[in-house]
This record gives sequence, C-alpha cells and structure tokens, in this order.
Amino acid sequence: MDPDGKLPEVQSADDLMIEAEFQDLLQKYLNSNHRKKVDIITKAFRFAEKAHRGIKRRSGEPYIMHPLAVAKICCCEIGLGSTSICAALLHDVVEDTEFTIEDINHHFGEKIASIVEGLTKISGGIFGEQASTQTENFRRLLLTMAEDIRVILIKMADRLHNMRTLDGQPPQKRYKIAGETLYLYAPLAHRLGLNRIKTELEDLSFKYEHPQEYEEIARKLENTAADRQELFQQFIQPLKDALIDLDIRYEIKDRVKSVYSIWSKMQKKHLHFEDIYDILAVRIIFDEPENLTAEEVEAWEKKKCWGIYGAVTNLYKPHPDRLRDWINNPKANGYQALHTTVMGPSGEWVEVQIRSRRMDVIAERGFAAHWKYKVDEIDDENDLNRWILTIKEILESPEPNSIDMLDTIKMNLFASEIFVFTPKGEIKTIAQGATALDFAFELHSELGYHCIGAKANHQLVPMSYVLKSGDQIEILTSDNQSPKYEWLKYVTTGKAYSKIRTRLRKQNRAMLKEAEKTLNEFFIQERLSASPENLQVLMEHFVCDSRDELLMKLARQEIKLDSNLADLYKKSSESTWMKYLKISFKKSKKNEKYG
Repeated sequence: MDPDGKLPEVQSADDLMIEAEFQDLLQKYLNSNHRKKVDIITKAFRFAEKAHRGIKRRSGEPYIMHPLAVAKICCCEIGLGSTSICAALLHDVVEDTEFTIEDINHHFGEKIASIVEGLTKISGGIFGEQASTQTENFRRLLLTMAEDIRVILIKMADRLHNMRTLDGQPPQKRYKIAGETLYLYAPLAHRLGLNRIKTELEDLSFKYEHPQEYEEIARKLENTAADRQELFQQFIQPLKDALIDLDIRYEIKDRVKSVYSIWSKMQKKHLHFEDIYDILAVRIIFDEPENLTAEEVEAWEKKKCWGIYGAVTNLYKPHPDRLRDWINNPKANGYQALHTTVMGPSGEWVEVQIRSRRMDVIAERGFAAHWKYKVDEIDDENDLNRWILTIKEILESPEPNSIDMLDTIKMNLFASEIFVFTPKGEIKTIAQGATALDFAFELHSELGYHCIGAKANHQLVPMSYVLKSGDQIEILTSDNQSPKYEWLKYVTTGKAYSKIRTRLRKQNRAMLKEAEKTLNEFFIQERLSASPENLQVLMEHFVCDSRDELLMKLARQEIKLDSNLADLYKKSSESTWMKYLKISFKKSKKNEKYG
C-alpha cells in the first residue's frame, strides 16, 4: 500500500474536517520551539490517514481524528517534537491495520518504529481478570518507559484523549477505564511532572466513577466563582503596585483547586466544601532575562522569588507553618516554586505560588520540557531517572510475586516526599513515611544490608524509626548483620522492599543448600538411607508438611538433627515389625477357620 496517499479530488465533509485538523496540528507545531520537520510529519499523517481510512470510532467520527488529537496533545500540552508527533500519528497503525513494524521502520526509520513498537506492546488496558495478567501488563508499560520515556509520554496523551471522549463507551467500560486511569495514569502523570494532565485525568476519572459527588462539587464551584474572582481582584491590586520596584515582567493568574482535589481533602480531613480555605490560589509567574548562563539564571530566579515573597508578605500576613521552598529543594518530578499562604484582605487564607517562566513550563510539562534522550545510558543524578532506575530494579527482580510487585510500584507512584540530611549535610529526598532502614537502602544497598540502626539528629533510633522532614540521619552498620524477614515490616519504599526480598531469596537458597547437606550427613551418620520413608519419620516428628518445610526449619535453626533422633527409627522399625506380626497372625487364624 502506498503510504503517500493523495487526497481524493472530491472531498467529503469528513475529508475536509480531517484536513482542517491536520493543518491545525501543523500550525501549532510550527509555532513551537522544535526544529521544523514538516515533511516527515505530513508523511506520517498521510500514511496513518490511508491506513485508517473508512474506520470509525464509537462516536461515529473518522478514526484518524484520534491519532491527530493525540499528536496535538504531544505537541501542545507536553511539548514533544517531530519524532514523537509522528509516532503519535502512527501509534494504532500496527495494532489496527495490516501494516507491520517492519513497514513503519522502512518508511520512517528505526527511531519512530521503536516508539510505535513500544506503544503497540502496551496497547489496551492494564487491568486483566487475574493479578498476574495485570502485573504483566503493568510490567510491559513500565519497561517501555525505562527504555524510552517518549513511549509513556505518548501513551499519556493517548489516555488523556480517550478520557476526554469516554462518553462514546458503554457504562461498564467507562467505569473500568476511569478506575485504571485514577489508579495508574494520574500518578504516573504526577511523577513525570505533567501536573495539568494529572489534574484533568483525576477530574475525568472522578466524574465517571462518582458522578453525583462530581456534579455536586462542580456546581458549588460554579456558584462561588464570582466571589472568588472578586477576592482575586482585591488581592492582586495592591500587589501589582508592590511589584513595580522589583523591575520584572510578570503575570498573575488565579488557580482554582480541582474537583477531585477538593473531594480528596473533604474525605481525608472530614470537611465540608465550605470549610476548605485553599480553593483559590494566586500564581505569580515572572520572565527571566535573556543572555544569562544556566547558573546565572538559577541565581537570578532565586533572588527574584524571594524578592516577590517579601513583597507579598509585607502586604499580607503569612501563615507561619505554610512556607514551602521547592526552589532550593525541588520535588522529585522537577517541580520548583515558592509557596506561601497569607491572610487576604477579607480575612481568608490565600495560597500564593511564585515561580519563573522556566519553572512554570516544567510545572506544566514536567521533565518533557528539558528531557535529553539517551540510548545507552541514564544519568542517575536526574531525579526522574533515579525513579525510573528504581522501577526497573523492581521489574527485573527475580521471581516477583504479582500482588507484591503491583503494591511495590504503587508505593513508588503515590509517595509524597520529605527532605532528609546526611551527616555531611547533603539533602536527600525520600518518600513520606519512610524509615531509617528505607533511607539506608536509598543511600546504598550495602548500607541497607548491614544496617543495625541509626542516629536521628545525633540520637540513637531503631531501623524502624519513621523519618521526619529536616532530620539528619546517620546509618549504623555491622559486618555481621544481614537482612531478616521482619525487615519487610520496617520498610515502605519499593526500592528497599525489593532489595530485601531479593537478598532473602538469595540467602534462603544458600541456607537450604546447607540444610540439605546437614540432612544427608545425618542419614549417613545414622547409617540410614535417604528414602522417602526415613524422611517421613523426621517430617512427622517435627510437624512438617513437606521436605522444603523441614529444610527451611533446619536452615533457620528452628530444629536440630542429632543422635537422639536415632530412637525414632528404632520405634519406626518396631512399629513396622509389630504391624507385620499382626497381619501374619490374622492370616494364620483365618486359615485355621477354613482349614
């Protein structure tokens, strides 16, 4: 089939709609900062349009409108370039048409084909009927992310458009897709720094899973919109005058808390809608000067952020416990800003978010805003890359249990972060709720394996100590220490849990091998054969259901094999001899009766 299909001479209404949508995509791409590769994008569109020609979505619109929408999200809302746009246009071709990956490779090259192949591998849903099916789907999705981050970014755009058009699906399927989105894709979007997409995915999922609650909160937001706008204008008027002296170009926006975030807070803190004070936030975004080095920009940004903070807090009284410095201590997803909560002109608490234009782009587009694609290596100094490496370690851990792996990765997706200091004063981020043992594994696996406790702010604490933001933690170790099963109760991070389980399995194999050697030596010493019958005697004595259970008890030194056990076999022999005599006696009596 010719990939460069020409448009028919007589165009239908659908053809005109498709062409208009494509031209809109091209225009938006030309307005972006990426290198202009219009020809390859046009070729990919023509190829996909011809491949999907005649196919309709459930809504009745031509199928090609979906890949076009996904490509537009990649371009405009995530900020990806021509390679990703082409892959987005082609992402359903291999799965839904007669074309193969080889065809994509032939026409568009290895890079685009590789991304399309990754998207094809993770097509469909994550949730299967069995936990093992869910895990395998989950594993495939995350492994493709580890190989090329663009795969998951395009998949995120695909899921976002599917959620925006979910009305076209049957109710049961809508509910399933919404649940899957809230469980997996929204946390992934958050971890990737795609905050706007994360918020929309959460709200759309909530709308389909809890329609009544969604409508109620949405209605209350609409009814109070005028009051919020009035408060916003009252708040920013004196602020504009105060910012003049800072000599910066800036804009001030209002941000309204999402429906899902409001509902979550109501549930978590048992509040009514009217009791939530931070529905409105004021966002101050300022432009950086041109012709500065990266280091100079960073220093200039910090200075201006704190300058704006000073202007705000001179006008409005700050809440003493609500300052959040995400500039010096960025979140793991790259987010940077200065947050404070102040008392507004009418006595309401108002959150103020201060960030530069660069920080704002990263806040909306995440690491996609400055991602450097690497084929052979990942820079583990990057927070996102460290997280991806952790996920990859979990996925590649031997003999993973399906449920455990889902839970472990979920812990990594949802975790909020705190800041902890090393003895040398280095700042480390770790999941909220993490313990001293988690922190040991975060620093280095060997520290974790040999951990015997820690010092928190120079005070001795157990390895189960739950870290608090600002703690200075020193890990204490011993060469004689090794992981124990109870350690699994002391950790909350996926990395530590995975490392402990892997080491325990390794230790168990070595211990079982040694136990088997001990068992064989016992049989040799007592001049017994290692027969199933002789093994059964020991299993019954030590109340074991299997040979493996006997060996495990022996390995953990819960039982001991010594010469005293030889009496068991004498009793067993006597018992067998008596049984033989009884059978012989019965036969003899029977013969006398009929003789």
